[in-house]
Amino acid sequence: MSTNRVVITGYGVTSPIGNTPQEFWKNLESGTIGIKPITKFDTSEIPVHNAGEIQDFPFDKYFVRKDKNRMDMYSLYAIYATLEALENAGLDMDTVDRNRVGVIVSSGIGGLQEMQEQIIRMHEKGMRRIQPMFIPKALSNMGAGNIALRIGANGVCKSITTACASANDAIGEAFREIKFGFQDVVLAGGSESAINEIGIGGFNALTALSTTEDPARSAIPFDKDRNGFVMGEGSGVLVVESLEHAQKRGATILAELVGYGTTCDAYHQTSPSPDGSGAAKAMKLAISEAGIEPSDVDYVNAHGTSTQANEQGESQAIVAVLGKDVPVSSTKSFTGHLLGAAGAVEAIATIESIRHGFIHMTAGTKELSEDIEANVVMGQGLKADIRYAISNTFGFGGHNAVLAFKRWED
Repeated sequence: MSTNRVVITGYGVTSPIGNTPQEFWKNLESGTIGIKPITKFDTSEIPVHNAGEIQDFPFDKYFVRKDKNRMDMYSLYAIYATLEALENAGLDMDTVDRNRVGVIVSSGIGGLQEMQEQIIRMHEKGMRRIQPMFIPKALSNMGAGNIALRIGANGVCKSITTACASANDAIGEAFREIKFGFQDVVLAGGSESAINEIGIGGFNALTALSTTEDPARSAIPFDKDRNGFVMGEGSGVLVVESLEHAQKRGATILAELVGYGTTCDAYHQTSPSPDGSGAAKAMKLAISEAGIEPSDVDYVNAHGTSTQANEQGESQAIVAVLGKDVPVSSTKSFTGHLLGAAGAVEAIATIESIRHGFIHMTAGTKELSEDIEANVVMGQGLKADIRYAISNTFGFGGHNAVLAFKRWED
């Protein structure tokens, strides 16, 4: 059976460190973090005070006021990133077969702000006062649905919920849709907007969030002083396309997507397998599908959440599969953890690293924990010739999803 080569021809992003790929990469390269004190609500009741909030979201570029009445912010972020991705890719929907253009955009939680507001409204005013658009705004599939509606995409449309692995799984499923000829183009990625009382309060109750006061030292993946993750928000959407389709329309190709691995630890609801075996298997699957050897991988964009158990297992997995020399860094040290959107934003960071020949540092990390053997890039970024790179994401429930990218070579 013949298969298609799969390429990335564009992407859009809204994040704590930028609302365009150019701004996003500039801040990664320069070491400018987006983690700051929370402004969306009063945090005085809890010990968690920092997050990666989006700054100056350009709402007016694509939306009008009534859109907020019909969609939760996570859907608006997703649509924004999609429209930016189409523009970045030079893809005009009027020139393609809409039946072969799909949308696979995930969210770990969905419309959490809407859930919070309407449950409070019900409690205070009764069931009859729940807003009519509550369910459509809250559902986690509506980011994808609203994108398809906005751009007129009639192909596959779905949202894959695998907690913090959701976006990588979305991109991986898009890869398979195109590789095996079911679609020509898929808009793929993730979106999340969970910086609110119930989101932060819930993860705080789980003791999963960093309680460090200094924003610059609150998200410090692999550091000996790490004590939890920092919540982030935003969206990343990639234009995933068959090589043949991209070349026919004269698209600029940013990278090739060559492998995808997904596994489950089946170990614990929230903790990963301590030995990193599930993560290692996912990495091996992605590398195998790419048709390369572990020694060919030049960079790992780590899941790197700044939590103890997660990073011990990930470091073990990286060393077991790739050895101790391959450079590793975590984008979450700049953005915080975007939950179901993390993989998409980090896929963009990985591709930009390949294109620029530069590995961004793991910001804020100063001294590695004794249980970390991976070669973590810290202090400053690193120039590197990157041909192949992998991007890891892992989620509650034991989900592991890994993508393998290759530098575009005609």
